[in-house]
Amino acid sequence: MPNKIDVLSRISPQMSAVLAQEDALAGDANDTSAGFAQMRENYVAGRAWWNEGAPKLAQVVDDAVEGPSGIIAVRRYYPRPLAAGELSPAIVYVHGGGFVLGNLDTHDRICRILAERTGVPVVAADYRLSPEARYPSAVRETAAVASFLHREGAGWGIDGGRLAFAGDSGGAHLGLAATLYLREECGGAGFVRCLLLFYGWFGLTDSASMRLLGGPWDGLAEEDWQFYMGLYAEDPETLAREPYANLFINDLTRDMPACYIAAAEFDPLRDDSACLAAICEQYGIPCRYEMFEGVIHAFLHYTKMLDAANDALEHAATFYRETLGL
Repeated sequence: MPNKIDVLSRISPQMSAVLAQEDALAGDANDTSAGFAQMRENYVAGRAWWNEGAPKLAQVVDDAVEGPSGIIAVRRYYPRPLAAGELSPAIVYVHGGGFVLGNLDTHDRICRILAERTGVPVVAADYRLSPEARYPSAVRETAAVASFLHREGAGWGIDGGRLAFAGDSGGAHLGLAATLYLREECGGAGFVRCLLLFYGWFGLTDSASMRLLGGPWDGLAEEDWQFYMGLYAEDPETLAREPYANLFINDLTRDMPACYIAAAEFDPLRDDSACLAAICEQYGIPCRYEMFEGVIHAFLHYTKMLDAANDALEHAATFYRETLGL
């Protein structure tokens, strides 16, 4: 597509170094022409290096909860031991990957850092991926994990009345979508106190950032976007009318948690974050919006080399602690 900004000449030196390191790792997870099965292998192999050296926590437990279509694997991260009978607020982390890629291992370092910096347990949700499980499966499974913690969290030392969602990219989308699903379909989402949303897609199908940005460096050119949406939904043309896909057709002016919204300067999804932040600010939803300069989509993975990634997690953790009064 013509008229694109020359992103690679404008990104920060640290971001350039990250991309050079990415090139040296196994396979190209952004190459949609390889097909989703090969992309998954490349994604897992590439993320392995970036997850090395993650913080050591008091306890990490692989577990599972019952979902609407079977068992959902989860991983519980405890930054400190909980006293007998203690109930802590907790964060449900939903991984990104275009609804097609990713698992508990690919986002392990992010979850560990978030647990360490917030001081509360993080429960990562391994929802089923598309195309094996299409929309709205991932929304319902993400909501089911939070619903389980709301009902049964005490068994894991978690206060089910003080939950939050966090997520990157497609995971940010699913965190907000699940909150709206709980609000509209499950009797309310008042127990979801906070959302930590990193460079999510929230429903825009065209925007200035989509027109100007996206390419091989991030795997979000127009044809890549069509690839992901074609796998996510049986009929991608209907997504604009689906309330848990196009989140902007919901009423976002009421019964919303506080939102930390992080965007990347050279991300085609940047305007989704800006739009959501403008709605929150207009209608008095507690919100902090940050646009991190010099970086591209998916920058949160690169805490080993990228200051912006560490800053985003630290700022989100600070917002979370302030919101929960911790």
